[in-house]
Amino acid sequence: MSEERHILIVDDDPSILEVLDARLCAAGFVVHEAGNGPAALQILKSRKIDILVSDMKMPKMSGIELLSHARTSHPRLPVIFLTAYGTIPDAVHAVKAGAVDYLTKPFDGKDLVKKIQAILSRPQYPVQEQGKDEGFVWGSSPTMLELHGMLQKVAASNANVLILGESGVGKECIAKQLHSASGRQDAPYIVVDCGSTPPGILESELFGHVKGSFTHAIQDKKGLIEAAHGGTLFLDEIGNISAEMQSRLLRFLEERTIRQVGAIKEKSVDCRVIAATNADLKAAVEAGKFRQDLYYRLKVVTLHIPPLRQRREDIPALAHLFIESFLKENAIPDIDLPEKTLQWLQTLSWPGNVRELKNALQTGIILCHNNQILREDLQLDTNPLADIFLGDDDFSMDQSEKEAIIRALRQTKGIKKDAAELLGISRRAIQYKSKKYNLDSTDFKN
Repeated sequence: MSEERHILIVDDDPSILEVLDARLCAAGFVVHEAGNGPAALQILKSRKIDILVSDMKMPKMSGIELLSHARTSHPRLPVIFLTAYGTIPDAVHAVKAGAVDYLTKPFDGKDLVKKIQAILSRPQYPVQEQGKDEGFVWGSSPTMLELHGMLQKVAASNANVLILGESGVGKECIAKQLHSASGRQDAPYIVVDCGSTPPGILESELFGHVKGSFTHAIQDKKGLIEAAHGGTLFLDEIGNISAEMQSRLLRFLEERTIRQVGAIKEKSVDCRVIAATNADLKAAVEAGKFRQDLYYRLKVVTLHIPPLRQRREDIPALAHLFIESFLKENAIPDIDLPEKTLQWLQTLSWPGNVRELKNALQTGIILCHNNQILREDLQLDTNPLADIFLGDDDFSMDQSEKEAIIRALRQTKGIKKDAAELLGISRRAIQYKSKKYNLDSTDFKN
């Protein structure tokens, strides 16, 4: 091999580690071994790893959990899973979640070597840069793992992508991930905020203009579409563009040519288009406010990012990432996020989604005392009982309140005093509500 490639193998069976080590070393790889997920994560922190090969079923941490944690700091690390015959459905789910392949035990070591060599030869999987952090964490919720798997597949194509989701869920982050995971990663990534750019200016911004085409056009100006040539054009809040701009954009998507304002000749431009919106474009099409043909041109592939309230299990990973990043950027000593504060954060509805969580934690870091972030430091004016399922149409207020109390009792192992403190209500209130909903705290004790 022309350069050293480092392989991390993870399995709780020492005999399998021994066999894999011998086979991969014979093939010229540098091999690192771990007997469980936590040990593997420690190696990832200190070593340059090009590919991860892991068992699916392990104590302490499953392969899926290891994949989720590894993606936090190594978002493009290729992962191959080893699975027993009876857990093939789990392996298929893992591939959808972002693993690149899997092998069923028992397997031929030659097949594993071939798979590794094939994966490492792909341009979308360059040698992993140790310590590279793209500022995004996927979390461990099923919806985000599935979204990550879709993104990996879509990134390898040049298809247009429409990203849907509420304000603050991370649509631009997903767009940047698509660009970074694609073959266009070294070419320009151009962002256009269609929501804040006036229609009259947006045309010139996107398509450019020639000198003298209008007042104050004192020189030729390249448009942002042309600037994205070879790379990716991200159109944020695409639902806000005017009817005239919809027509011009449609023509570009169909012909892949542009004509600058005031110009005669057209120019060919090769760029991938990713659009995003928090609006209901389908409803806008039905209302005649958005062109149907443009809508279908944009949504060759649709990625829907769920709101934070629908993936609360991702909050711990997101919180720790935001705290770590803010401390590093501002050279602040370590600050702790207590478990009680973290549990409380998971009961909130987060109408501002990931962006609101990030801003609240930055506030907490600034205002906290004794290097610990408490709920009062976050300045979140919200009631967990009233908020916990806000926006979920399937829940009534009583159901929301009941679910909040159940969640709190589970997290506090049935201790009503601690559950009341977690929810920010009195002990008398939780006694009354537990009786109201026929909840027995002994049911939640170990």
